[in-house]
Amino acid sequence: MSAIGVVSSCSCLRPGVWLLKPGMQKMSSFGLHTAARCAAKDYYEVLVLGGGTGGITMSARMKRKVGAGNVAVVEPSKTHYYQPLWTLVGGGAKQLATSARPTGSVMPKGVEWIKSRVTALDPDKNCVWLENDSKISYKYLIIALGISLHYEKIKGLPEGFQHPKIGSNYSVHTVEKTWKALQDFKEGNAIFTFPNTPVKCAGAPQKIMYLSEAYWRKTGKRSKANVMFNTSLGVIFGVKKYADALLEIIKERNIAVNYRRNLVEVRADKQEAVFENLDKPGVTEVHQYEMLHVTPPMGPPDVLINSPVSDEIGWVDVDKETLQHKKYPNVFGIGDCTNLPTSKTAAALPSLECLIKLFPW
Repeated sequence: MSAIGVVSSCSCLRPGVWLLKPGMQKMSSFGLHTAARCAAKDYYEVLVLGGGTGGITMSARMKRKVGAGNVAVVEPSKTHYYQPLWTLVGGGAKQLATSARPTGSVMPKGVEWIKSRVTALDPDKNCVWLENDSKISYKYLIIALGISLHYEKIKGLPEGFQHPKIGSNYSVHTVEKTWKALQDFKEGNAIFTFPNTPVKCAGAPQKIMYLSEAYWRKTGKRSKANVMFNTSLGVIFGVKKYADALLEIIKERNIAVNYRRNLVEVRADKQEAVFENLDKPGVTEVHQYEMLHVTPPMGPPDVLINSPVSDEIGWVDVDKETLQHKKYPNVFGIGDCTNLPTSKTAAALPSLECLIKLFPW
């Protein structure tokens, strides 16, 4: 999902000019932790973990660099979803089916699609392990595993989604429930949340709020809706330029914003949402809702937690200037799974892709 913000262009990167760290400029097959070539389909020159936007983009680029037969993507999902569209699905402007494509149809032609899930990374031996206990070796590894959703960290979820009046645009299983709750709204609090964790697309939790508010104005229900944005943050948005503009919209549309409020429990049978006051740990407040949109807590994929390639939190530990791993020079990371100081959003991908143009070929 794309966030509200500016993505810098990469026109400053001239063809043939590598803005690499001195150590990276010297990289060669002799300087890497390079494994011996294994049997066919057990070894790839470039192995990409993850078939989302970042993984598919990089596999296409690497195909042009080294040839399709030398590139493989590890991705278990049979369906590829264009998740930025889910904001419009939740707002009733698009159908969920329009966001879906067979994964095979978006995989670059000729690139090997390994239909499995990675279970462990062993960068010291230049290999990864898959869920069927098979091992794939590589010369270069690109990690594009995205970010994981953790509805279960909110008491009462995900089972609470079985009740009406609650939805979430962040999951294929709950996005249509948002539109249903929006349509069925009668009178009361409409609450939209933002968790106390990194999220993918920091703008999406607000986008659905503005779409909902506009829908209720159009259908004559706005006067009966108390629209609330309960955010764990202390500001409406991290970039002041855009925060100032958003605050004007919020004032104009009479939206209530409660800062430093983190959703910790949903009592869906009672239509109650419980929020912790982050400035007063342990102190909670209960809000009745007629509609609730949940943005779930998020974090690194399980396979990256305590992995040799990750930092202490679980994000892939890469250099922000090159996307190259700080310890393993033949490992790169892109997208939401990294500890880059960018928004976790598909909108950041063009600038990140420009950095990885510096890939050492």
